[in-house]
Amino acid sequence: MTRFRTLAFAVALTGGATSAALADEPGPDWMSAEQVKEKVLKSGYTGVAEIKADKDHWRGEGVKNGQKMEFFVDPKTGALVIEKPVVE
Repeated sequence: MTRFRTLAFAVALTGGATSAALADEPGPDWMSAEQVKEKVLKSGYTGVAEIKADKDHWRGEGVKNGQKMEFFVDPKTGALVIEKPVVE
């Protein structure tokens, strides 16, 4: 029984590491995160805290008009497709 618990614990730990390794990656034909950041800044953001690949788009957070915002960007054109205030 102790071996089973040890094995189950090891599998649980490994599963957690595996899911972290499976984070979303940008597609081969996507704009770079730096290019997206430049476009977002040109659209009125005064700061961009993060940009990361999220399924089929870039997702990020930044400040626009003094408000913290979350945004979603088309990965091929760099167009902002969704902007919404961050609710804390």
